[in-house]
Amino acid sequence: MNALLKLLIGTIAVLVADLLLRGVSLGDMDTVNGVLTAILTAAVLALLNAFLKPILVLFTLPITIFTLGLFLLVINAGLVMLAAKLVPGFHVDSFWWALGFSLVLSVVQGFLQGLDRKRPEEQR
Repeated sequence: MNALLKLLIGTIAVLVADLLLRGVSLGDMDTVNGVLTAILTAAVLALLNAFLKPILVLFTLPITIFTLGLFLLVINAGLVMLAAKLVPGFHVDSFWWALGFSLVLSVVQGFLQGLDRKRPEEQR
């Protein structure tokens, strides 16, 4: 899957999460700025997940193993809160809204990426 398609899927997931969660705001969606904020948020989250998340997972490996992987949810929520600090116009009210945002984002992205996969009979 190319990078542009991943960015599009991420942007759609960010927009859906913004619609579902009242504690997360991308600004005024009636203007171009709201859509640009969604694109920028998806790009920043992708960069944070690509570069910062592996480092955080490595440093928190003992607590992640002890909690049977549930600490990864805390890392995801922290990255969402960091993205809210970095992206102007993207606002998250609290840690719990960031946690919900990361869960909704994961589910929507997984669904959209599943639609992109080829069926077994098409792969031949």
